[in-house]
Amino acid sequence: MFNTVAVVGATGAVGRIILQLLEQRRFPARTFRFFASARSAGQQVEFAGQRITIEELTHTCFQGIDLVIASTPDETAAEYLPSAVQAGCRVIDESGYWRMHSDVALVVPEINPQEALNAKGIIASPNCSTTQMVLALKPLHDAARVRRVIVSTYQATSGAGLQGTADLLEGSRAALAGTDYQYQVFRYPIAFNAIPQIGSFKQDGYTSEELKMVYETRKILGDDSIQVCPTCIRIPVSNCHSETINVETERPLTVEEARRLFAATPGITVVDDPANGQYPMPSTCDGSDDVFVGRIRRDLSNPNCITFWCVSDNLRKGAATNAVQIAELLARHAAK
Repeated sequence: MFNTVAVVGATGAVGRIILQLLEQRRFPARTFRFFASARSAGQQVEFAGQRITIEELTHTCFQGIDLVIASTPDETAAEYLPSAVQAGCRVIDESGYWRMHSDVALVVPEINPQEALNAKGIIASPNCSTTQMVLALKPLHDAARVRRVIVSTYQATSGAGLQGTADLLEGSRAALAGTDYQYQVFRYPIAFNAIPQIGSFKQDGYTSEELKMVYETRKILGDDSIQVCPTCIRIPVSNCHSETINVETERPLTVEEARRLFAATPGITVVDDPANGQYPMPSTCDGSDDVFVGRIRRDLSNPNCITFWCVSDNLRKGAATNAVQIAELLARHAAK
């Protein structure tokens, strides 16, 4: 059990779910403290039958804290989390800033738990679109070694934060009413549209979101030879990311074998009965902590390829749940 656990970014979209999970899962800590920006400091939140006041995030606020779970923008993580490490805290970070640092563990507990247990200082949680994909790739990689992945993502507006969802709702109302709406997050209208850009454009015409999927996948699976070709698209769905994933393996996998591998993997739920219209959808996966896989089929053009459809709640397994699962892993290890 930890004495004191802190959540940084407690009032954000992911931070709020982290608080819910810590309470629902009865995370073993004697005291909880919640931090946010000066704008949110002073607010009170209900937690485990108590009203806890949000404190302002500062460089000196981490004294006496054992574990920090942080969900903040990259620049905030870069500025403040080193102060937490200096104060002796274990830190689990949701931002993208620390993930590819060579001395920082990038962890999905079902895949590489030992990396978290061996980590010193900051433990990074992956990008939401990467998390669901690598969990699905892991059993295929163990059985037949993944050589190449072609993935297209269809990402919900909640991935852009609370204002991203507000843009979808208000923009849709405006479009239906025939009135104008000034979007706050998206460059183009997201209502009744699809935007083939998430993040800024980087090398070779790929966006920052797409490159995260390339490099984070290799780091988590521990194999720099895996080739990943991603395309990330924002769609007008409020929550849950969907992905079409085509995987080439060193030896052929049958559809039946792939289905068995998925079904045997903790954290994956197989919904794969297309003849009866049974497959994962954002509307049916919302609020779940699992990664859902369906439409499993062979690639008609390559005998070494399997194609499938993958859906996951990006605010939960893609963010909050993965961070809390890392915290639970650390707590179990500390209790031994």
